[in-house]
Amino acid sequence: MEVMKAKEVKELTTAEIKERMDAQKAELAQMKLQHSISPLDNPLQIREVRKNIARLATELRQRELNNK
Repeated sequence: MEVMKAKEVKELTTAEIKERMDAQKAELAQMKLQHSISPLDNPLQIREVRKNIARLATELRQRELNNK
């Protein structure tokens, strides 16, 4: 799991953003499941994945609004 900076997100194409977002959502679901069974070594990873998803969603929305 990597922390994505807003600058890195802006450099991606829209298709790449959607692809990364799907991957991050799948990773989040997997982490939540693992955490419910036995605690993760670092539960703050869940927060970081959620933040990455939010960064990606924000950039998608910005592009959507700029194209109108």
